[in-house]
Amino acid sequence: MDASTFTVSDRAAARISQILKGENEASVLRVSVEGGGCSGFQYRFEIERGATPEDLVIEHPGATVVIDPVSLQYLAGSKLDFVDDLIGAAFQVVNPNATASCGCGTSFAL
Repeated sequence: MDASTFTVSDRAAARISQILKGENEASVLRVSVEGGGCSGFQYRFEIERGATPEDLVIEHPGATVVIDPVSLQYLAGSKLDFVDDLIGAAFQVVNPNATASCGCGTSFAL
């Protein structure tokens, strides 16, 4: 899998690094897509201990993001960002494949 199919912003990498400092040294942030949410699919973010051999691994200093091959089909060309505004702070996936999304940005339709 080509790492250029999914990118991680510097802001997201910095926040991931902060989160992973309190975790096991081999911990990673898994980004995945699952059915559900108000628009049909939803993004899921989990801290896990390492990647599997099938995962796409994206590394920044202090921040590692992994994506499974099935989720990558829905995330190809996307960017993970971290937004901190008046509504709150959260990871946000900018997904060019999504045809619709919910107001909170955690679910989408294709």
